[in-house]
Amino acid sequence: MIKPLRKAVFPVGGLGTRFLPATKAMPKEMLPVVDRPLIQYAVDEAMEAGIEQMIFVTGRGKSAIEDHFDIAFELETTMSERGKSLEVLEATRLKPGAVAYVRQQEPMGLGHAVWCARDIVGDEPFAVLLADDFMVGKPGCLKQMVEAYNQVGGNLICAEEVPDDQTHRYGIITPGARNGSLTEVKGLVEKPAPGAAPSNLSVIGRYILQPEVMRVLEGQSAGAGGEIQLTDAMARMIDSQPFHGVTFAGTRYDCGDKAGFIQANIAVALEREDIAPAVRAFIAGR
Repeated sequence: MIKPLRKAVFPVGGLGTRFLPATKAMPKEMLPVVDRPLIQYAVDEAMEAGIEQMIFVTGRGKSAIEDHFDIAFELETTMSERGKSLEVLEATRLKPGAVAYVRQQEPMGLGHAVWCARDIVGDEPFAVLLADDFMVGKPGCLKQMVEAYNQVGGNLICAEEVPDDQTHRYGIITPGARNGSLTEVKGLVEKPAPGAAPSNLSVIGRYILQPEVMRVLEGQSAGAGGEIQLTDAMARMIDSQPFHGVTFAGTRYDCGDKAGFIQANIAVALEREDIAPAVRAFIAGR
């Protein structure tokens, strides 16, 4: 019996130091790709995949995310009085009860952030979405993963082929049998030493996990970087539950990286009818 996927966890407690000073007072997840913040794209992706409850694991200074998904009474009243449509704000208004917030008191890694959501997740499978990984495709990345999950159950991670000289920057899959976009996961290693990676299939910031991972995280000690790594916890579950990687049919932009963030903005802008001509003309004139 494959339990339906209803909940998604968004770890948004990180400090965003790579984008300072922009992120000194603003969460990095609120950085816009054209005119929508990264976290909005991730939430839209989750909703497309059928997620009913969004769980944000926040930290100090992240209240802008809560405000973004709330009703902005003054703004909406003023816009209405001036005859402006509120349609542009519709996607930012989550239904009452469809969103929950929990604090990660100290930055102790992705595994710890996910563990902070344990009481809200309860005994259900759940998705994890990292807004830094900006995924562009139709259907969206999580929807593609949910379609695979409904076939095989268990745990799934998004996989992407990376150049051999970059494997030391990622969690890497030890692959088993492959069937189209599905790859059986035999093992996981976090940021292997250069030249020691078991494949070039990297783990990207989308996961579908069974609730048992919370109990693994409960007693887990720190791993790479002195942090509690989600990859380590998943690796310990491989022999006890089905585990697969899903290769995303689409494009990923690493928006935790300045160059990747700019590339994402250009790519999205060139797909927008309202601004593409001006952006294309600017690029052509450089």
